[in-house]
Amino acid sequence: MSTPTEDLTAAGVSIWLDDLSRSRIDSGNLAELIRTRNVSGVTTNPSIFQAAIGNKNDDSYDAPLAALAATGADVDAAIFAITTTDVRDAADIFRPVFDVTGGVDGRVSIEVSPDLAHDTDATVEEAKKLWATVDRPNTLIKIPATLAGLPAITAVLAEGISVNVTLIFSLERYAAVIDAYLAGIAQAQANGHDIATIHSVASFFVSRVDTEVDKRLVAIGTSEALALKSKAGLANARLAYELFEQRFASQTAVELIAAGATVQRPLWASTGVKDPNLPDTLYVTELVAGGTVNTMPEKTLEATFDHGKITGDTITGNYADAHQVFDDLAEVGIDLVDVTQVLEDEGVEKFIASWHDLKNTVQTALSAAAEPTR
Repeated sequence: MSTPTEDLTAAGVSIWLDDLSRSRIDSGNLAELIRTRNVSGVTTNPSIFQAAIGNKNDDSYDAPLAALAATGADVDAAIFAITTTDVRDAADIFRPVFDVTGGVDGRVSIEVSPDLAHDTDATVEEAKKLWATVDRPNTLIKIPATLAGLPAITAVLAEGISVNVTLIFSLERYAAVIDAYLAGIAQAQANGHDIATIHSVASFFVSRVDTEVDKRLVAIGTSEALALKSKAGLANARLAYELFEQRFASQTAVELIAAGATVQRPLWASTGVKDPNLPDTLYVTELVAGGTVNTMPEKTLEATFDHGKITGDTITGNYADAHQVFDDLAEVGIDLVDVTQVLEDEGVEKFIASWHDLKNTVQTALSAAAEPTR
C-alpha cells in the first residue's frame, strides 16, 4: 500500500518542508525525510532561522559562530554566512531530486532580509548576492510580494535568478505577481538567459487568512457569519488556482512557455492548522491539484503521512463554491481587501521582528565566543 505522502506526490503536489537547521542537515534527518516522507524541497524564512540558531538545546551552531567570531565578523556577516551555508548544504542534499525532476523540485529557498521589504533596489542587490554566494542552481531567492517587491521580482528574474515570491494573501496581488513573473522571464529572454532554467513559485498563504477572517466573523456574531468560519482560507487558495489557470493560458504566457519558459507554480504556505478544532491536515488534503507545491511544517507533514486522506483534485471542481464563499463573506460585512492588507503588513512585521531577534541571538553568541576564557 502507498503512504499518504506518496499519494499526494502522485496527485501532482510537491511536498516541501517549511523548516531547516544545521542539526537536520548534519544528523541525516533531511535526507531521511526525502526517502521516507517524499519531501522534495525546503523553504526557510527569518522565523525558521531564528528558531534554529536560537535553540538552546542545539549546539550545532556553536562552532560556526565561534569561528566567525575569531575572524571578527559582525552580526550581519555572521548571519549571512550561516544561513547561506545551511542553504547550500541543503541544496546539495536535494541535488539528486533536482536532477531527476529536471529542475522542477529539489529546491531550497532563502529569503532576502525583511528589513528590505519596501526597498526595491536593495532587494534586488541582496537577491543577487544571495544567489551568487549560495552558488547552487537549485536555490530559490525569496522576495515578498509587497508593492516594492513586485519590480524587484521582475528585475531578479531578468538576471536569470530563480525566485520564490512570498507573503501573497490577495487575488489582486497574486495577479500582479504573475504579471511580474512573465515580465521578468521576457526580460531574461531578451538578456540572453536560458529561460528554461529559471524557475519560480508563488507562495500563497492559507491558514492566516482563516485566522484573521474568523476573528472578524466571531466579532460579527450572527449565525450567518459564524457559518462561514474556516472557509475563507480554502476559498481564497482555490480561487488563486483558478487565476493561475487563467493567466497562464494568456497569449503572453503561452508564447513564453513555447519558447522554453517554465510555469510559475502556486505554492500553498502557512498550511499548519491554527484552530485546534479543525482537521490537522485540512490545508493539505483540501488543496490538491497538479503542478502545485505544499510547504509544510514538520507537524503537518507527519500528520499527513500518518492519516492524511488524499482523494484526488480538491481544487478545480470547487471554484463555484469558492466564489459563493466570497460573496457570502461580503454579505455579512467582511472586507477581504482590508483582511489581506492587514495580513501582508503583519507578515512583514513578524519577519522583521524575527530577524531582529536573530540578530540579537547571534550578537550575543559572537560576543560570548570572543571573550577570553578564564
